[in-house]
Amino acid sequence: MQKKLKKVGLALPILLLAASLSACSSEATDTSASASCTPADLKTVTANTLTIATGEPAFPPWVEDDAPESGKGFEAAVAYAVAAQLGYTNDQVKWIRTTFDGAIAPGPKDFDFNIQQYSITDEREQVVDFSSAYYKSNQAIVTFKGSKIASVKSIADLVAAKAKLGAAVASTSLDAVESVLGLKASVFNDNAAAVAALKNKQIDGIVVDLPTAFYLSAVEVDGGLIAGQFKNVDGADKGAGLLLANESPITACVTGAVDALRDNGQLAAIETEWLTASAGAPVLE
Repeated sequence: MQKKLKKVGLALPILLLAASLSACSSEATDTSASASCTPADLKTVTANTLTIATGEPAFPPWVEDDAPESGKGFEAAVAYAVAAQLGYTNDQVKWIRTTFDGAIAPGPKDFDFNIQQYSITDEREQVVDFSSAYYKSNQAIVTFKGSKIASVKSIADLVAAKAKLGAAVASTSLDAVESVLGLKASVFNDNAAAVAALKNKQIDGIVVDLPTAFYLSAVEVDGGLIAGQFKNVDGADKGAGLLLANESPITACVTGAVDALRDNGQLAAIETEWLTASAGAPVLE
């Protein structure tokens, strides 16, 4: 019995030492993983610099005054928030411009990530990387000044106004009119046909995704405005992600930064500031 006790006594310190070494090894791995997401270790296009691309020109509310370096506008603000999360100062951020299609084409990139409302799709993921989604588009109602729904404050106001809304056939927007708003929509072959009907005042408004609504209200519809936005019902929508080169060495770190901003509420705050308050697109509930 005494010999067995001695063996146990000898084994216990060895086991504790092994556990201690294992814990140290785990801590070292964690530290290493964290360190790999700092400016000194990230394999960016230019050392200690984060090169971010956007469109030319870049439009509000995504970028204000076509000046992403100001940090004003939803996507400009998101880009700087991601940079800060990775440890970069504003002085370490460099902006370049690309076309939308050119950036998504296969091949090497001269940027670390590109932010231009790129929807994450299975097809695109064959040739480029994406971060996790920094934004999932709501649906929105485009109308015009003086319409009977121009000043609605809620979904109940839309119903009470007996709003006549249009949407493209087989679209998420059409589903949203019926399932979220509880209204029967006028169905059009495409958004262009719905816009024509709105211009002719045959309908009170058209329902499209929010990025499209910003464009239509600013460019296509005279006196156009966004009556409001509401939650998207399409569970298949993966959202918009930061676009990176295929198998980029920094994809995991950039995704980690986006996830952290989502978890700590910064993405929601930026969305509220630039896509709700400043952009004049109130949320209808």
